[in-house]
Amino acid sequence: MWRRIAGAVLGCALLAAASRPLAWDAERMSQAAQRIGPRAAQSVRLLQPLIVTVADQDDESRLVAVNQFFNRRVLFRDDAEVWGEHDHWASPLETLDKGAGDCEDYAIAKYFTLVATGMPAAKLRLVYVRAQIGGPGGPAQAHMVLAYYGSPAAEPLILDNLIGDVRPASRRPDLTPVFSFNTDGLWQGMGATAAGDPAARLSRWRDVVAKARAEGFL
Repeated sequence: MWRRIAGAVLGCALLAAASRPLAWDAERMSQAAQRIGPRAAQSVRLLQPLIVTVADQDDESRLVAVNQFFNRRVLFRDDAEVWGEHDHWASPLETLDKGAGDCEDYAIAKYFTLVATGMPAAKLRLVYVRAQIGGPGGPAQAHMVLAYYGSPAAEPLILDNLIGDVRPASRRPDLTPVFSFNTDGLWQGMGATAAGDPAARLSRWRDVVAKARAEGFL
């Protein structure tokens, strides 16, 4: 199924990166982090050098670095505990400020950070899956991961908060795709069948895209 998816240091780093187009706005990100809270501001001082550094690396190195950054700094907590809501999709800086989030928050933060490094959105999809807890045969629950495709026909690599390393989909038999989306589209399962405009059909996604843009990630 998966295969069907057709400061001084920072200042110097940003200066060195100025010769190439960037997909993010460092000043806007820093200002947004200051408004959100001290924890967000502190995290951004670590995140921005990461974005600059990995922008010149190959895709798989970027995936590993961004996956580790958020998995190590964000604790898994339900939305009810973090936000007092049943289902809240946090922006990357909101998640870093709380230091906690659920599966959607991890996937969202990794997606926008990778796009900020210059990775094309077309290579990335947020994927709603049914995850079998404890492996194949275990009870299934709704979950979200981030999938990366090196080419339209390639086997995707999966970034997940449940597992520390980035693994090919063939090594994640516990995940069954339901639907996938990014800033470009919405698809049934992981295939090429379009399911409409994600901004129109997923109001929470529309809202979080606007927040990520305001935070300088786009």
